[in-house]
Amino acid sequence: MHQAALLGSAVKDAQKYGWQIPQPVSHDWATLAESVQNYVKSLNWGHRVQLQDRKVKYMNMKGSLVDDHTVRCLSSRGKEMTVTARNILIATGGRPKYPTHVPGALEFGISSDDLFWLKETPGKTLVVGASYVGLECAGFLTGIGLEATVMVRSIALRGFDQQMSRLVTDYMQGYGTRFCWDCVPKKVEKLPSGLLQVTWTDSRTGQDHQDTFNSVLWAVGRAPETGTLNLQQVGVELDGDTRKVMVADDERTSVPNIYAIGDIAQGRPELTPTAIHAGKLLARRLAGLSSQLMDYSNVPTTVFTPLEYGCVGLSEEEAERRYGKDKVEVYHAFYKPLEFTVAERELRQCYIKVVCERDGDQKVVGLHFTGPNAGEVTQGFALSLRCGLSYAQLRDSVGIHPTCAEELTKIYITKRSGLDATVTGC
Repeated sequence: MHQAALLGSAVKDAQKYGWQIPQPVSHDWATLAESVQNYVKSLNWGHRVQLQDRKVKYMNMKGSLVDDHTVRCLSSRGKEMTVTARNILIATGGRPKYPTHVPGALEFGISSDDLFWLKETPGKTLVVGASYVGLECAGFLTGIGLEATVMVRSIALRGFDQQMSRLVTDYMQGYGTRFCWDCVPKKVEKLPSGLLQVTWTDSRTGQDHQDTFNSVLWAVGRAPETGTLNLQQVGVELDGDTRKVMVADDERTSVPNIYAIGDIAQGRPELTPTAIHAGKLLARRLAGLSSQLMDYSNVPTTVFTPLEYGCVGLSEEEAERRYGKDKVEVYHAFYKPLEFTVAERELRQCYIKVVCERDGDQKVVGLHFTGPNAGEVTQGFALSLRCGLSYAQLRDSVGIHPTCAEELTKIYITKRSGLDATVTGC
């Protein structure tokens, strides 16, 4: 769906490159939804086939623990059976949360999971929450021509570098997404017309406001699927606040033969590739083929907003907390993607930042990038950070011209210097 939005922007750009495109250009939600849903179904089928090929027994049933070696399984038709095992792995992930204190939230709202399965367009949409999920959904809805509003209680992209977060939301506002800052929802009501009337409070003024929407999407976090697994009764310790499973470095829970990976585990990044890699390493350890543990440091990720944001390592704020502000050197630059210049796109938020230790070889501890193909750019530099990348090595690398990633090899201005970080010329 993010790609659908990018293609919408590309259609507009194409005219600057000489393509004659009949107007008006419109988007059909049903076609996109069917394509996405068919793709997801094909993925699910492919996983089933691969499991069968590898002689893995797949059981489409709900499980809960009876004891530390026994799982009770219940099918959708009420059929019950038990499975015993030497080791048990919990990888049930999480589900979207709803604010139960907001009247009408659960009754009339949808989640990001629901959005991908809608048969009809969501229309004018209010997205409550400014996590990466909320911003990504609002971004692609705007990109395909729908009205999207993001309601932000405090800050966007909590846990990410906040300077980069502001660049992302500034670009989105220029892109057409509306933001309601410092606002909290009060209630959702369904009008006779079928529209949803949302009342919210502006935390700065204390005043209430109202507007109507076709859809209200809750992106206020995800809750771990631990409630129905009977975990505590068999001795699996959960975090008192998050209700996630407490795990050791080897993914082991408080019960020695029960393990947990992914979003269900306390303190782990909520990222699918992280869970996949942790699962591979755990499988090798359980099979006696390796003793390697999962390294959760320097895990790269990308926020697929209209202006993509990729990062690996520490935010500027976290680096200063760990090392002290005087021990951190930040190199930065605003740059101009070639593909944006001819198309006369907004350039002010295209920015790179390299966070380094100030002393010695100036080891790179964080790298941040906003711009086209951020994920592709960040992936390679993530490997470099894992190999101990220093600023000198980055500076001595030869860039590929004319790419956005090249700008990282040319970066030389520090924040400390106070010099203008705007890149000029080629």
